[in-house]
Amino acid sequence: MVSRVRVWLNRTYAENVFFMDQLRRNPSDRAVEIHATHGDPDSPVLAAADTAELEPDGLSPAAYVEYALTQCRRRGIDVFVPRLHQSAIVAHRADFEAAGTALLAPPPEAVAVFEDKVVAYQAVESIGVPVPPWWRVRDADELVIVVEELERLGHRACFKPAAGAGGVGFRMITREPFSLAQLKGFPSPEVPLDLVLESLRRAEEPVDWLVMPRLEQPEVSVDCLTGSDNRVRLAIGRTKHSRRRGFTQHERWLEPARRIAEGFGLHHLSNIQFRMLGDRPVLMDVNTRPAGGLHQLSLCGVNAPWAAVRLALGDDPGEISPPFLGQDYTVVSAPRPLLPVTVPRQRTEPPTGTGTLDALPAPATPVEPRTASGALR
Repeated sequence: MVSRVRVWLNRTYAENVFFMDQLRRNPSDRAVEIHATHGDPDSPVLAAADTAELEPDGLSPAAYVEYALTQCRRRGIDVFVPRLHQSAIVAHRADFEAAGTALLAPPPEAVAVFEDKVVAYQAVESIGVPVPPWWRVRDADELVIVVEELERLGHRACFKPAAGAGGVGFRMITREPFSLAQLKGFPSPEVPLDLVLESLRRAEEPVDWLVMPRLEQPEVSVDCLTGSDNRVRLAIGRTKHSRRRGFTQHERWLEPARRIAEGFGLHHLSNIQFRMLGDRPVLMDVNTRPAGGLHQLSLCGVNAPWAAVRLALGDDPGEISPPFLGQDYTVVSAPRPLLPVTVPRQRTEPPTGTGTLDALPAPATPVEPRTASGALR
């Protein structure tokens, strides 16, 4: 009898409830039990898991690693998909392996390259992958110089944090003064230059922004699955143009994505994003983790989460090609259940100590175990 696989997702995105669904509906018909932890007691991933706990707040990266190792040993985790404190966790891969847990994440060297977008752009450009022109900005005077240079070149300036995930902190700069137009309809990512400069000059600390031209659609996110031999097993592009979404296998997107994934050892699941600068694709961002939209590859007949778990367990799925490309689609929200009883909240004061287990807050009360179907045992 084939044993069950125990998978843990820590403080992950709400959309990864679909990642969990796909693990359970795997084509190998293997039993999968999922453990989830989160800082938000109302995260839907807690309700979707078989067992769940509320994570302690305020842990340093070192203390979080100790917490994670304890979870893996206590829960018998076979595969850990880390998002929070990924860089600290992968630096202790040997400790997790000794606990019987495989990490579904790249090695520390690869994670380090892509934590800072400036370092990432320099590294990617060195292997021949096009990147947009960019400037690192720390104060108002530098921002003015860069914005004027971009406008001179015919571009519209935008900025985002040099370190960060997703679109958090992304803004587009406008010369239009703030007016009632900005207060009508939905909030916009556009910010008047004069307000940005005023905020920077009032700030007590320098910022760390990457400023570049606004890139055009389509946006193409290439989901990659790469083995520890640095060979890509799966690469499928997901296209976004306004509301319309679709899939592509065009080499103009896949070839640079493979070059990045293989060249930097982005083992397991990664997501490499491109947009257009004029008539050519350029790199926008690299995520060293599964994308929230990874589950959409199911529309192409591919179960990428399960292929990744197999690879992490040493069961190489081989090269995976989509049997077909799904039709264009859009994304709409849908209700997901939450736990019927709120998980007890952790204390808010930061723990004291040296980062050992003794420094952790009291553990959260576990959520009552659930079966794979979601029913309470």
